[in-house]
Amino acid sequence: MSRIVLATTGSIGDLRPYLAVGAGLRARGHSIAVATAPAYRRQVEGNDLEFCSLRPFVAPCEYTPEVFRRANDLKTGSTYLVREMVLPKVDEMYADLVAACHGADLLVIHPILFAAPAAAEKLNIKWISVMLAPGSCTSAYDPPVMPPVSWLHGLRHLGPLPNRLLIKALRAITRSWMKPIDDLRAREGLAPAHDNPIQMFSPHGTLALFSRILGQPQPDWPPHTVLTGFPFYENGEGDLDPALRKFLDHGEPPVVFTLGSSAVLDPGQFYEESLRAVRRLGCRAVFLTGPDPASRPAELPDSVFVAGYAEFSSLFPHAAAVVHQGGIGTTAEAMRAGTPSLVVPFMHDQPDNAFRAKRLGIARVAARAKYNAEVAERDLSPLLSRLEYAARAREVAALIACEHGLNGACTAVEQYACSR
Repeated sequence: MSRIVLATTGSIGDLRPYLAVGAGLRARGHSIAVATAPAYRRQVEGNDLEFCSLRPFVAPCEYTPEVFRRANDLKTGSTYLVREMVLPKVDEMYADLVAACHGADLLVIHPILFAAPAAAEKLNIKWISVMLAPGSCTSAYDPPVMPPVSWLHGLRHLGPLPNRLLIKALRAITRSWMKPIDDLRAREGLAPAHDNPIQMFSPHGTLALFSRILGQPQPDWPPHTVLTGFPFYENGEGDLDPALRKFLDHGEPPVVFTLGSSAVLDPGQFYEESLRAVRRLGCRAVFLTGPDPASRPAELPDSVFVAGYAEFSSLFPHAAAVVHQGGIGTTAEAMRAGTPSLVVPFMHDQPDNAFRAKRLGIARVAARAKYNAEVAERDLSPLLSRLEYAARAREVAALIACEHGLNGACTAVEQYACSR
């Protein structure tokens, strides 16, 4: 059997696919280590996986309010994350990865672990890249929505050429950001990177850990890419709180309002405006407001249940609709549940995920800056009253169930580990 290191960073939504794959591979007899932020040690070791600390600690639950605001700005957050939070720490990242990977047969990386290829080369082990969402690969044939230049997404109907030129320009701009990687490789006696290290696709292969329903393979995807489907994480904590279960059992299916594991730390007026929308619609609702009690709206009617957290896989199947931020994990769970969505993108890949869910006919989209009670009422009304949304959501759920994404992901990793 192989020793495999899964290295990831970011939010809980970034961690969970790696935990799912790690637990699946461990069940097949492999030795698995997960390198990530110390904030996630409990989740890693709770799955009987070896924990390795990995800097920088890009875990939103540890951000200061100012860092959170800057890292999660819709237009500039991704640039800040890469240039200010990750790249200045590549030496620390490299040292931690080298320490974690001694004796490993394979390294599986998160898309922003820019020092990982150098660490794998130094140790002479294989590494594979990962796409967590379709937008991770800036395909000219299926271009993602990129918030800093989202208006350019309107050019997609002109074919791949304009998008190819845009991608080339963006790569030229970001290439200049990569000097810390170039310096690291030179210090370690490694050859210069052949391509722009900001988009790391391994020559050994790439895992696309999402559904082909959301993003089909494209001619310009990286070579040796395996599209697996969503590797859903089942942590054995799916039972709902008894009070929430009682609420669900005694009334019409509610609308669930959630901001995932990251955006929920800075909700703004999301829950207050959502409460106003619920009153206008006259529907029942569940608010998942996260760890901060201040996010809980005041003067709640009996038709609204508030919890800090509930397992999406257990809750979403009981919902009439889900209002969420569009993180790939939350989007995947809504798709699996067969529940229509109103997506309010906050950051990073979320506008692209929202566009794709809308294109599937299972969602409507509202801009975060314009989200208020009137907008929520306008977009939720058709989701709740028009049968085609629910019917299409059920069709998508049936297709998702047939993909067996976790099994596909584990099999692909095994093949990468064993191949020469």
